[in-house]
Amino acid sequence: MQKRTFVRLACAALVVLALGAGSSVLITKVRAQQMAGRITSEIDNSARVPIAGSHPPLVSRAKDMGAVAADMPLHGMSMVFNRSAAQEAALQSLITAQQTPGSPLYHQWLTPDQFGARFGMNDSDLAKVQAWLQQQGFSIDEISRSRDRIRFSGTAAQVAAAFGAELHHYSVNGENHFAPATDLSVPAALAGVVQDVSNLSTFRPKPRFRKPKANFTSSQSGHTFLTPKDVATIYNVTAAGLTGKGQSIAVVGQTSVSLTDMDNFQTALGIQSPKDPTLVFVPGSGNVFESAGDESESDLDLEYTQGMAPGATVYFVYVGDDPLKSVWDSIQYAIDNDIAPVISDSYGICETALGAAQYSGINSVLAQGAAQGQSIITPSGDSGSPDCSGVPRMTTTQQEALAVDFPASSQYVTAMGGSEFPAQDVCNSSSCSSPPATYWQAANGADVIGSALKYIPEQVWNDDFAPSGGNPGGLSAGGGGISTLTARPAWQAQANLPSGTPAISSTMRLVPDISLSGSPNNAGYLYCSSDPSTGITGSCTNGFRDVNTVNLTVAGGTSFDAPIFAGLVALINQKQQPTTNGSVGQGVVNSTLYQLASNSTTYASAFHDISSGNNNCLIAGSALCSSASGAQYSATTGYDMASGLGSIHFTNLLSAWPAGSSLTSSTTTLSAATNAPAVGSNDAITITVAAGSGSGTPTGKVALLVDGVAAGGSPLALSSGAANYTFVPSSGGSHVITATYSGDTNFAPSTSTLVVDNQSFRLTATSPTILAGNPGTSTVTITPQEGYTGSIAWNITSSPTFANGCFSLANATVPNSSAVNATLSINTSSKACAGAAQMRTPGWPRSVLAAAASHGSKPLRGAPLGLAFGGLLVAGVFARRRGNLRSVAGIALLAALTLGLPGCGGGSSSSNNNNNNTTGSNVSPGTYTLTVVGTDTTNSSISGSTAVTVTVN
Repeated sequence: MQKRTFVRLACAALVVLALGAGSSVLITKVRAQQMAGRITSEIDNSARVPIAGSHPPLVSRAKDMGAVAADMPLHGMSMVFNRSAAQEAALQSLITAQQTPGSPLYHQWLTPDQFGARFGMNDSDLAKVQAWLQQQGFSIDEISRSRDRIRFSGTAAQVAAAFGAELHHYSVNGENHFAPATDLSVPAALAGVVQDVSNLSTFRPKPRFRKPKANFTSSQSGHTFLTPKDVATIYNVTAAGLTGKGQSIAVVGQTSVSLTDMDNFQTALGIQSPKDPTLVFVPGSGNVFESAGDESESDLDLEYTQGMAPGATVYFVYVGDDPLKSVWDSIQYAIDNDIAPVISDSYGICETALGAAQYSGINSVLAQGAAQGQSIITPSGDSGSPDCSGVPRMTTTQQEALAVDFPASSQYVTAMGGSEFPAQDVCNSSSCSSPPATYWQAANGADVIGSALKYIPEQVWNDDFAPSGGNPGGLSAGGGGISTLTARPAWQAQANLPSGTPAISSTMRLVPDISLSGSPNNAGYLYCSSDPSTGITGSCTNGFRDVNTVNLTVAGGTSFDAPIFAGLVALINQKQQPTTNGSVGQGVVNSTLYQLASNSTTYASAFHDISSGNNNCLIAGSALCSSASGAQYSATTGYDMASGLGSIHFTNLLSAWPAGSSLTSSTTTLSAATNAPAVGSNDAITITVAAGSGSGTPTGKVALLVDGVAAGGSPLALSSGAANYTFVPSSGGSHVITATYSGDTNFAPSTSTLVVDNQSFRLTATSPTILAGNPGTSTVTITPQEGYTGSIAWNITSSPTFANGCFSLANATVPNSSAVNATLSINTSSKACAGAAQMRTPGWPRSVLAAAASHGSKPLRGAPLGLAFGGLLVAGVFARRRGNLRSVAGIALLAALTLGLPGCGGGSSSSNNNNNNTTGSNVSPGTYTLTVVGTDTTNSSISGSTAVTVTVN
């Protein structure tokens, strides 16, 4: 059958048949109205139209290192579609009605499938685009539930041919990236519907947190720090008496984390039974990977979200090491799968560094979240009024200019600004003498966890005169200002600002919305992290102190404020649910915040107006400030662009919050025939949805996620309030099954999670420091789970390439339930590696590992076959610290690619990167991450992975 036939027929069913029975791509039928087709002419490659703003601004000043290899594989690219004018108008009307008390649509949220049916592409158009992509040689990975993007995979050469732009390598301040060298283009027939082609650049957004001036030691240095207990006291959360029980929050990130850090944090807080987050790995995003800097961000996000709502279920949605994937993909996945009604994001990028196409594509996803009732909380940035300051790829003029952060500048999120306590109100001596004693318990020789006594008056956070060590630009202040991309929303009109607010003439979105304490110095937040970038050894080994019972892990920034407020929104949801029969989400909470603030009585009781300080760029003469950014923005009475509406008195805010919908609450429960099924066996899962109060039987459907991926055959229709699902574990370890009831005309949505376990093992490893030219070792510990026994073989990859070095690890045997140690041998001299077996095969594509390289690392050109083999294996096995996810497609690809390739002899995994160099060259000093993947020798579905950080001096 000719591919062009698909275009002529425009029939989704034929496309599915053409893909074959093994394909996971299905075009969902529209269950509401069928949208009109928008692609009205044949797709002709000879007539092309550029996608404006698709060339990343960040490469404009980077050093162009030339085109990437033509055969470099690229996975999970997305063609993103815009909405028609009629659809966009209908969506904006819907979001307004959903946020208007008294409207029949008030808090009547959509499911992702309902959103796609109303605001996505129709079957015919999706089929035409899908067929065209296949004609260009791409394989189709997935069509989003929102029906506004098609994910596909191919090579760099296919991208250049299909979209008229080569991908080039760029060098930026020692980092290596690749991105389109020019604006992309598409056939003219698609120009009216294609908004962007995303996931073609390795530039990732950055976390928003700041380190303090030094590592402090509490009573040993006389400083005061914040924990969730202090936050609850200062902002009057404790009196609310809520824990977030029954609620859920999604935290998004771009690294894996160690659950030990979460446990240590809660233990240090005095919580007797720590509650771990549920890990949701974004499929197709590479290998599970712990990224320095990103891990620290995700640790604090999870710890403070759970700390403010200890009874809530927290989902951590994160991506792996595929350099084309970032936190944007985590957000998109959390929204398209409606993971939770509250989303906390602590990443951002200044608007100037964001291409127009990328802005539109991401903001479109955030609009979907708003229509689904998801409250998205983000930081406003930590560089004051010139938000681009310190971004090395920007011109000096751009860095010094006024700018705001995105997604904080989106109309669909709540942007968190930063405040701080005046220096005299923070303990600065071991005695904590007056006036600090007014607000803090005095130090008594031991750490006091939760020492704040009451609300502490705030000013705008601005520590520019004492720049923090974690900020490359030297600025340390809360972000805020005027967006250049987003129009001013109706809820932010002058009439909705607090009484006394000076007139603000701008027609664009103002940032931030509210503020909480953000300074890393007055006073910083305590958190726990094994991220090496913290500089702390054994973080939270002894309470909040390190392995030596001395140092604390401390930071600040608006990225603390986002998870804190996300936890508070979950408390609002909890309060709404039992008293108003089931409001499970607030959507864009800004409409309510500004409505309450416009009432002078409510503003005085529920908000703390911050009227002193500024977020000006204060480091004069440092080439960081323009005259404008050096003078903007100062706090005033009412709303201002330094602190927003101010901070909050949460209990009063909660009391003033308007009632939710009139739907009856529902409860969803899951039960399994067995909680420890064998790999490959059937496990009967029963999902029951009942009335949370009163009587009646819920109807409708239940959507299932298994290990964060939509289950086949889902959603399931309820029959007498119940549905059945057969779970067949394809791998060992823990598996998380999440059921989300979408609600009906009488009952509100609800969600529940079940964890089942089966045989597997967990890997941990020590991280050595080795003098170049010398050998070293790492101890890999294998901890069996659920009675696992067996033999384990290994594959090891390195990022960046471990040039001139090699490593080996003998197969290990686990005879019983006790942990087993294996020794990973590491050589840092090519001379010592000269006798090791070479694992390079002539003719193997030298760019095969480019897409598996760690973000920010050099493309792994010329990588040995051993690394390629290991990278492909890990691509098919998504491992987590407490459970594993499997990709059957990835394993099948591995099997196909490795047929006929030589294996590692001697029952061990080894790799040699000396490029046949026998002159005695050593591994270059630096930090290398070895990803160690262990696989059961008789059952390849059972595996685990860990990361080893090797420091070569």
